[in-house]
Amino acid sequence: MREGFIGVLARGIGGLPVLRALQETLPFEPLWYVADQEHFPTSAHEEQAVVEWAAGLTRFLIERGAKLVVVASHVASALALEALRTRFPGVPIVGVEPALRPALLATQSGVVGVLAPETMLHSTRYQHMVRRYSRCLRILSASCPGLVEQVEAGVVDGPEVEAILERAVQPMLEQRVDTFVLGCSHYSFVAPVLRKRIGARGVVVDSAPRVAQQVEHALRKTGRVRFAPGFRRGTRYFTTGDPKGFARKVTRLLGLALPPVVVPLMWDLQGSRVHRRRGLDRRPIPAWRPQDVSPAAV
Repeated sequence: MREGFIGVLARGIGGLPVLRALQETLPFEPLWYVADQEHFPTSAHEEQAVVEWAAGLTRFLIERGAKLVVVASHVASALALEALRTRFPGVPIVGVEPALRPALLATQSGVVGVLAPETMLHSTRYQHMVRRYSRCLRILSASCPGLVEQVEAGVVDGPEVEAILERAVQPMLEQRVDTFVLGCSHYSFVAPVLRKRIGARGVVVDSAPRVAQQVEHALRKTGRVRFAPGFRRGTRYFTTGDPKGFARKVTRLLGLALPPVVVPLMWDLQGSRVHRRRGLDRRPIPAWRPQDVSPAAV
């Protein structure tokens, strides 16, 4: 049974690189992208809050027909992935994590630098990864305070972005780091600036392509991947923030010809479920149907 869609949940625009990788790897799959901008940014002291909003978005996607859910946030994956798999055992849930294995294969010096938000760097899941790979790698970690906020505001280059990266990267270069791992989905958008700073000999490793490969493998394993020549997938966008502003950012960052339609969502009073925002459109969001995707869908 190949029906259903791939649901992608993220903090704001940060999951768009993962969405783009999914579109390229699985061109015939319908995709729903849900951005929880209302709960952005996330504090390091809000682990339970992260679990609850991730669970709310996962429930929203599964109840409407998701056959697989992607947690396209390093922070949410680090703090909530296991809880989500426990709560929703009937649907595969794929997370995103720093791509240390590809970095191991790419490094020449044996010293790898991970750039990630403080919340992710202090998570138990990341600490386990570091211990596992430290047998064969020297791993340095650095947060980039303010970088997620810059990207979420649509600023992906310029003096402020360069200054933030410089403070994180320069000490690593002095320690012979030659491979940089992006430990935050937002950081994918500043990869060109980072590559310019570290030079041609440096390597930047992004998790997004690996996540798309994991999703493809999971769908093939269950026989639910789509193969339909000439049958294009459609992508639907949802946000708990400003739909017009979100549409502008999606258009620019993904290089779309036209801005997408973005469905506005809001949380209920208990903060456990999302639904279409009242005052804008009271109609319920229906479950996915096979006819929702057509050759004309974009």
